Amino acid sequence: MILRVLAPAKLNLFLHIIGRRADGYHLLQSVFTLLDFGDSLIIESRSDGVIVRISELAGVPAETDLVVRAAHLLQQHAVGLSGCDTGREMGCNIYVEKRIPMGGGLGGGSSDAAAVLLALNKLWGLSLAATELQQLGRRLGADVPFFVNGHSAFAEGTGEILTNIMLPEWWFVVLTPPEVVPTPLIFSAPELTRGTIPLKIADFSASGFANLINCRNDLQPVVLKAFPVVASYLSALQAVGAKAVFGARMTGSGACVFAAFEFERDAHDALNKLTPEYQGFVACGMNRHSLCSVADTAC
Repeated sequence: MILRVLAPAKLNLFLHIIGRRADGYHLLQSVFTLLDFGDSLIIESRSDGVIVRISELAGVPAETDLVVRAAHLLQQHAVGLSGCDTGREMGCNIYVEKRIPMGGGLGGGSSDAAAVLLALNKLWGLSLAATELQQLGRRLGADVPFFVNGHSAFAEGTGEILTNIMLPEWWFVVLTPPEVVPTPLIFSAPELTRGTIPLKIADFSASGFANLINCRNDLQPVVLKAFPVVASYLSALQAVGAKAVFGARMTGSGACVFAAFEFERDAHDALNKLTPEYQGFVACGMNRHSLCSVADTAC
């Protein structure tokens, strides 16, 4: 059996760092939205227990790729399930067509890993619940549970506490600077703000998301200082974003920047006003992950 699935990109509409745990992990609040833009995966089940990535990804050996790690993790979990001796026979071929830029803050690797967990849950007939897949996903990366959850969400904790919300289906201009921003470097910066006052989700939702204009990305000043190219892209987007819903800002730890628009034509107009060196795309926000139709038990 073969499944072709979309692994959607995500945006952090804001990202506030509200504290730091004793173990060094940062406490945050954020709103995640999915995009109708992403990587395409073709996943084929096989019965010999072998897991193969049949596509190439420059600079990423197969054994370290999150899609391969996700498949092995689910395979090991299946083997460990009581009475699931056939787990050792579960294998797959994975082909990934990359569109999401690496190191851009759009969650490409995490989304691909979640897509593998969801698809193989279906292909291998495991029928695992969403919570179980999310627990496995947390071992692969902080954003994987969000993509497994498959719904726009208000995120808290280290990103693992998710409350589903419904967002307007805005149109986004996303610019993709030719930079890879190392997340650990940004989170370890001494000048990073770590004491933003927490929001209450009830107040946030009751405002109709109007207070997004007062939110920000606490990582953004650190990235702009260290990576002038990102600062240039953000400035360019701000210059053409007069009709943006809440201005332009960076997503995640960068490097990608975005602006939301109420109408598709305004998004395309803004992108078309940019000179050719500013690469990017237009995508629509979506509240539900397309993989929900593939893995019903995880949606």
